[in-house]
Amino acid sequence: MLSLTLDTINISPSSSSALPSSELVMSGDHKTVMKGNPSQYVKLNIGGSLHYTTIGTLTKHDTMLRAMFSGRMEVLTDSEGWILIDRCGKHFGTILNFLRDGSVPLPESVKEMAELLAEAKYYCISELAESCEQALQRKEREAEPICRVPLITSQREEHLLISNTTKPVVKLLINRHNNKYSYTSTSDDNLLKNIELFDKMSLRFSGRVLFIKDVIGSSEICCWTFYGHGRKLAEVCCHSIVYATDKKHTKVEFPEARIYEETLNILLYEHRNVPDQELMQATSSRGAVGGGPPCTSDEEEGERSGLARLRSNKQNTN
Repeated sequence: MLSLTLDTINISPSSSSALPSSELVMSGDHKTVMKGNPSQYVKLNIGGSLHYTTIGTLTKHDTMLRAMFSGRMEVLTDSEGWILIDRCGKHFGTILNFLRDGSVPLPESVKEMAELLAEAKYYCISELAESCEQALQRKEREAEPICRVPLITSQREEHLLISNTTKPVVKLLINRHNNKYSYTSTSDDNLLKNIELFDKMSLRFSGRVLFIKDVIGSSEICCWTFYGHGRKLAEVCCHSIVYATDKKHTKVEFPEARIYEETLNILLYEHRNVPDQELMQATSSRGAVGGGPPCTSDEEEGERSGLARLRSNKQNTN
């Protein structure tokens, strides 16, 4: 059985009146000063968690525990010789292992790591506290999303986002619910392909391009819009109207190459703080800079072609 030797300051009746009431013996516990051989074992009761260790371990580093067990501070003991420390003992084993080895595996849980940090600070173990703080900062960075894609809920929000960023912008307007029951057989697949491409590019160009998604905008179903210096440069409409014998259907397409082309074009605006008119003219789709017409159906295109032919025949007749 291990022996325990304590250098004890006894409080005599004649001297007790001169001491503050907080230092008087209460409830069978008494205060003592620890100062012994480094190989001497001591018994610790940390909030009900019991530990055996040596004075050499407790005084190995310049911490509050060294002050407690090198005679500079008083410690509280009970009638069985257990040294009482009023802290949660959940992480005290980790504290002891750090004092022994100079390093220790940190908890995976953010909550437990924060608890260990609080204990390290209480015992003034600066190296362990610093390790915990650095690990918590790394976990915070890991928890942050790789990219953020705002969802547009109003035209005002869209205008503020586009006008207040220095990055080029890609906006996908997607209304899957619109004309749901008049889609062609491949339209659902193409609609999902547009969404998947948007998600992939938002990850690939994260930090370089602002990607925004409009899910409640106009009556259009699927449309890509590209902006540079806050101005609309290009638009890729992915739907049109086709006519069957019984009724008209909505056709959704997936012009992947065109979308990639326009995305690469707006990357030219990435590091330009001042609008470049020549660049905007070179990278803008026809009519897009000036606002351009919205997406058109096959019927509207047919009407325009017919009008153009009528005008041409009239001019030839005259």
